[in-house]
Amino acid sequence: MNTRLIRTPCLYLVGFMGSGKSTVGTLLADELGWNFADLDVDIETAANQTIPAIFEISGEAEFRRQETDALERRIQRVQRGEPTVLSLGGGAFAQERNYDLIRHNGISIWLDAPIELIKRRIEGQNHRPLARNPEAFEALYQARLHSYARADYRVDVRGDDPRPVVEAVLALPLF
Repeated sequence: MNTRLIRTPCLYLVGFMGSGKSTVGTLLADELGWNFADLDVDIETAANQTIPAIFEISGEAEFRRQETDALERRIQRVQRGEPTVLSLGGGAFAQERNYDLIRHNGISIWLDAPIELIKRRIEGQNHRPLARNPEAFEALYQARLHSYARADYRVDVRGDDPRPVVEAVLALPLF
């Protein structure tokens, strides 16, 4: 097993919104017998607010602060012996502080889904504050690609069936 996983058993699923991080993460955690957590759920629970409400009331900078706090809390739990597959929000890995925390405390895996698939998946959803403007959405996708490329591993997401993605992750030279 990878030495970072021995010390801090956490797999961080990174990628753009709609890439399947939560769906794949749940299945992957089941396969591994690990815990599954979604950082966005951790943030909402701690704030007692939805992410859109945090964005609307407090702004993105405050959301990012809360996101880092939630990540630090989750890492502490992993360090205490809770192996976890953690789904990160689409912008979490693009924040330098979060990136540093992640690269020293587990393994990051980029679920690389093409923009066309993502657009289809999130069409009609109104709970994603950064997806409301189509032009800004696509620009944000392009801007974040270089951050995602820093992940330890990259797995292609090409369809709606999460099983091939889970199998690809399990085939990585981690275990």
